[in-house]
Amino acid sequence: MWHNSYKSEVFKLRKRPAVWVVFGVWLALMLVFTYVFPYLGYRAAPGSATGRALLTNVLPQQLAGQAITGYPVWGGALIVVLGALALGSEYGWGTMRTILSNRSSRMTVYTAQMAALFTSLAALVVVAFLCSALASELISVSTKGSFAGLALGSVAKSIGAGWLILCMWCTFGAALGIALRGTALSIGLGLIWVLVVENVLRAVASIIGPIGTIEKGLPGVNAGSLVAGLGGATAKTSGDGVAAIVGGSQALAVVVLFLVVFGVAAGSLLVRRDVH
Repeated sequence: MWHNSYKSEVFKLRKRPAVWVVFGVWLALMLVFTYVFPYLGYRAAPGSATGRALLTNVLPQQLAGQAITGYPVWGGALIVVLGALALGSEYGWGTMRTILSNRSSRMTVYTAQMAALFTSLAALVVVAFLCSALASELISVSTKGSFAGLALGSVAKSIGAGWLILCMWCTFGAALGIALRGTALSIGLGLIWVLVVENVLRAVASIIGPIGTIEKGLPGVNAGSLVAGLGGATAKTSGDGVAAIVGGSQALAVVVLFLVVFGVAAGSLLVRRDVH
């Protein structure tokens, strides 16, 4: 029964134009912000220390860290939209009651929906890394370098970390979609949290002591610390939220914890609450 629900959810995601739009925009922004802009910065001042640093960051040797620098903030924001669309739209369309009227239990439907989302995110991360690897190799060749080998172990860890971060943000969006029974407000609040609230708290953390303590428990901060621990240090000066605020082990544990908390909270609401 669960397998049939899972296949149905995968089919539904594959047929939704909004999903492809989010994925396409996500991939485009990833390449532009992570590789195109740094490369253009290097071309503007190839002999300067800043230009050389920008070039170094986008070469194949830095793929494991550089490829996921956008995941904690803007990448996460778009995936929050995906989660809210996938679960919240069921209420807006009035299809949640139809889905739950079948023989599958509410928890079966919910876990199938989340599993389908996580599968799609795994595919997205793999495609993103392939695009990143191609972009870094082309940049290397264009700057009179050569095709370079990749540290597959580091890349595998980076793929896993990137997938966990996106799953956390997707579950956050899904939880908002279920809690608010719709998409518009869910997307708005999700984006405000990722792009505004966490950035404001980061900005005042060094001024107000208690805020600094709170900062270390934020999902975006820990996602950024996890990326920084894998070598994604360029964003410390670029506003992408990547900085080693906490250690890598704590960052990984907190990201997984938020993933579980968001998932359990959303599932509990769906199971216990009237769907009207």
